[in-house]
Amino acid sequence: MKIICIGRNYADHAKEMNAALPTQPIFFLKPDTALLREGDFYYPNFTKDLHFECELVIKIDKVGKHIDPAYAHKYYSQFTLGIDFTARDLQQHCKEKGLPWEPAKGFDHSAPLSPIWLNVKDYDFQNIEFRFYQNETLRQIGSPKDFIFQIDALIAYVSQFITLKTGDLLFTGTPAGVGPVQIGDQLRAELNGQTLLELAIK
Repeated sequence: MKIICIGRNYADHAKEMNAALPTQPIFFLKPDTALLREGDFYYPNFTKDLHFECELVIKIDKVGKHIDPAYAHKYYSQFTLGIDFTARDLQQHCKEKGLPWEPAKGFDHSAPLSPIWLNVKDYDFQNIEFRFYQNETLRQIGSPKDFIFQIDALIAYVSQFITLKTGDLLFTGTPAGVGPVQIGDQLRAELNGQTLLELAIK
């Protein structure tokens, strides 16, 4: 199982990060050990600037490579919400040195995932909306309608380079509003008003 993460898929997030809008999808990988399926998150000792990035997550249903965009919708049927935790200080160091981002993005439990999966067909999927709260303060609002690259295009693009397998997870990018967390914070993510993910920072 792979965790495939899309970068800069919301124009407003690219702007807040002072980054150019991509002309093609940007993706990176997290190892399966990054998943946090239950329980709370423990702040790692190697960073002093840990940021949340809430994202819509798609589960891949079957094996595929060089997938045509017209058929990409057949490769997924379920979605949920997750968090792409980022050690921003480590990421900045990696950027400055031209190094890979794995220490900043791929560390253990850096990808908390809701245990609740929803069926795409049960929703007006393009118009769903997720909201992310930190200590009950609204921080992020996201929707597929605001994606730079839609899910079918992402699946088709990624599959040009790596084979997608059943159970792979596609984190589709984060909207504007990312920010730091502190020990003691309570985080919550909801989809169309339904809470899907809750955790504490310890």
